[in-house]
Amino acid sequence: MPILDGQSQTRILLAGATGYIGGRLIPLLEQQAVTLRCLARNPDNLRSQVKNTTEVVKGDVLEAASLHPAMQAVDVAYYLVHLMAGSKDFEQQDRQAAANFAAAAKEAHVRRIIYMGGLGDDTDPNLSPHLRSRHEVGKILRESGAEVIEFRSAVVVGAGSLSFDLVKTLTDRLPIMICPRWLATLTQPIAVDDVLAYLLAAKDLPPGQSRIFEIGGADVVPYGDLVREYAKQKKLRRWLISVPVLTPYLSSLWLALVTPKAFEVGKHLIEGLRNPTIVRDKKAMEAFPIQPVGIHEAVRRAIGGA
Repeated sequence: MPILDGQSQTRILLAGATGYIGGRLIPLLEQQAVTLRCLARNPDNLRSQVKNTTEVVKGDVLEAASLHPAMQAVDVAYYLVHLMAGSKDFEQQDRQAAANFAAAAKEAHVRRIIYMGGLGDDTDPNLSPHLRSRHEVGKILRESGAEVIEFRSAVVVGAGSLSFDLVKTLTDRLPIMICPRWLATLTQPIAVDDVLAYLLAAKDLPPGQSRIFEIGGADVVPYGDLVREYAKQKKLRRWLISVPVLTPYLSSLWLALVTPKAFEVGKHLIEGLRNPTIVRDKKAMEAFPIQPVGIHEAVRRAIGGA
């Protein structure tokens, strides 16, 4: 069986290849000495976007039987799947998809699964359904018996990131924002380039037990500072007026007036903004030689990539 010490070429399966993070991870993996296989429901749509050396196989995480052929001879599997955009009952679907993936990985003796989840305190009884589901997926993957490297992050700042695009759209369109109290909730945004660096480095970690790494940028800020920083760099004059009565649900209805196509996902994301998403466990700083940038540089790069 291939090993993870770099003495033989690692075979990698990427689930979530058409997503925001997965799509940016592909060209980085293609530059490395690995054999890359991407899972896609519609392979023809993806083949034109990858190198000829990258294999694209048909599969759906909600169809267990489709995963077994894709998982054969795989050493490391990236699980970058989140079904929040496609279903109102995303928790149940994420649960089923993770269980299918975990079972296929166990049967194929996959050595390592790398998963991208979300920050948030597991002991918080008010943890949002979105963040609770992200943590549950990690737990299900660990139950496969494979070594799981789970990253938990807050807002990913980058051009095309849904969270950042919501900030961008709101700031671009609303000169005056009536803002709820959760804009004062603390978060630790991370640049997409830093997320990708962590994901790449994870495949080369020495074998060991399953681990959870909390990752974030250099700055801990209230959510409102994302709006202020974006407005500052775009030279937009914006006024944020805080009120105590605008609940996350009402905020999501307000959001629908601005970005109706993103309403369902935006609602779930905004429900999670009541929970602080900051790094409390510093293990990632010890395990990886990565120095994440702060909010100013992250936003600057995101605007430049727009």
